[in-house]
Amino acid sequence: MQVRKITEADAAPYLELRCALDSESKTLLLEPGERKTTVDEMRRTIQDILHQPNSMVFLATDEERLVGFLSAIGGKANRHRGTITIVIGILEAYTGRGIGKKLFVEMEKWARGIGAHRLELGLMAHNERALRLYTSLGYQPEGRKRDVFLVDGVYVDELMMGKILETE
Repeated sequence: MQVRKITEADAAPYLELRCALDSESKTLLLEPGERKTTVDEMRRTIQDILHQPNSMVFLATDEERLVGFLSAIGGKANRHRGTITIVIGILEAYTGRGIGKKLFVEMEKWARGIGAHRLELGLMAHNERALRLYTSLGYQPEGRKRDVFLVDGVYVDELMMGKILETE
């Protein structure tokens, strides 16, 4: 299993991964078929990310196959540039293998290297596996937003978590 930064050439397989995650996950935002992004649009999105010094997408690969991602998107305003918002997804068949931790470790090295100060993320309250991972990596609970997501006809809360990158 390898973790690497995204490139423009990853547009089609990255879009395929995101669509596969939409189809199998009840803990990510989009439902099956809801993503309408084209490969060209994904390529432009990747180009935009690669041109922002405080944003990056990390990919987990099994040989050449993309099996997971972690997007780390930095704030655009001067007062918010040191804050990185995280979204992660791993194909169900690859969960429980330490891939999430590897993605976070690589992202945190990168974040420290660019001088980021704060990492933040949100998760659906029923995603206990993710909560355990984030807590083990030093993320702290910062709040709960009620009835944010409608999943299978039931409203689900969103948990907010953050981590301050202390200077070493």
